[in-house]
Amino acid sequence: MTHIVFLRGINVGGHKKIKMADLRERLLAIGFVNVQTYIQSGNIVLNTTKTKNEIAALIKKDLHEGFGFDVPVLVMAAEEIEAILKHNPFASEAISKNLYFALLHNAPEPENNGRLKAADYPNEAFEITDNCVYLNCKIGAGKAKLSNNVIEQKLMVTATTRNLRTLQKMVELAR
Repeated sequence: MTHIVFLRGINVGGHKKIKMADLRERLLAIGFVNVQTYIQSGNIVLNTTKTKNEIAALIKKDLHEGFGFDVPVLVMAAEEIEAILKHNPFASEAISKNLYFALLHNAPEPENNGRLKAADYPNEAFEITDNCVYLNCKIGAGKAKLSNNVIEQKLMVTATTRNLRTLQKMVELAR
């Protein structure tokens, strides 16, 4: 079965550096097949019969052993990403380069949703679901106040954020 894997926080600002060629090699060595990566931010498509939890645990362990740091690992099916893209509440009103998706490792508690909604983000619109925070960063992500770290702090869940093009490409690679 084909899975899409997202690593959180690698190759950002010179921290947690991993070359994609090295990552592909390591993933092949621990038994995954048809491993593909997209850009340098830890986007992977791979095939395996293992469950999502098994995949995440194996990759997390291997990254720790091979590179010496812990990285949150999110595993999703292509169909899950397709559904996220299909249900994007900002698809018709936003410039595509301003659309971001904070993929959530777990569904946030309803009271935590309120914590995020209570804060003021004047140039950003967002919608929260069980597996994604849809973001329309109207003045660009670089100036956005609603960062991945803020989403994690307010919702109290691990998240990793990707842009529209990356999610579209991951679905394409998975097919």
